[in-house]
Amino acid sequence: MFSAHYDHLGVVKDGEDKVYNGANDDASGTTAVIALAKYFKELNQNERTIIFVAFTGEEVGGFGSKYFSENIDSNKVIAMFNIEMIGTESKWGKNSAYITGFEKSDFGAILQKNLKGSSFNFNPDPYPSQQLFYRSDNARLAALGVPAHTISTSKMDSEPNYHKLSDEVSTLDLENMTEIVKSIAISSQSIVNGQDTPSRVK
Repeated sequence: MFSAHYDHLGVVKDGEDKVYNGANDDASGTTAVIALAKYFKELNQNERTIIFVAFTGEEVGGFGSKYFSENIDSNKVIAMFNIEMIGTESKWGKNSAYITGFEKSDFGAILQKNLKGSSFNFNPDPYPSQQLFYRSDNARLAALGVPAHTISTSKMDSEPNYHKLSDEVSTLDLENMTEIVKSIAISSQSIVNGQDTPSRVK
């Protein structure tokens, strides 16, 4: 399963710019899900069923993912790649991202193994105090045991446009974002093809 959320903070009454566009949070993730859907459809080699989901209600309490998790058999969900805020460089620079809850399953280790020999690195979440594993749409399915993790590059201690009107497309590094999406596609292959099954979240 590949997912992201498409809601953001709405609008403000005053000012020249009234719309919270949410280009990084989380149009970047939604774009990734659409691109991955196109890629896997054209590849047409998946042994496992792939579900592509765009959630609403993440910003106000994860209501979309809550409803979804209550209406799917979580025992049949092998893994969830939740993608959130991949439009800027991570703290390690280009060709890198982090996985929330890295230590809670071997999901991250599988992704790293599949990228061996490439220049891309998936790292454990460097912001444990932020509790990011519990703050995005992966949390609802993770609570049911699914190895559901969020992939992100957001520098949570210094992201200048986070939850601001200035979160515009012009602030995104689209070239780096493309490499992240490619790396998600490559690193997910052994799970999609049925070769690897990540351990369940306890």
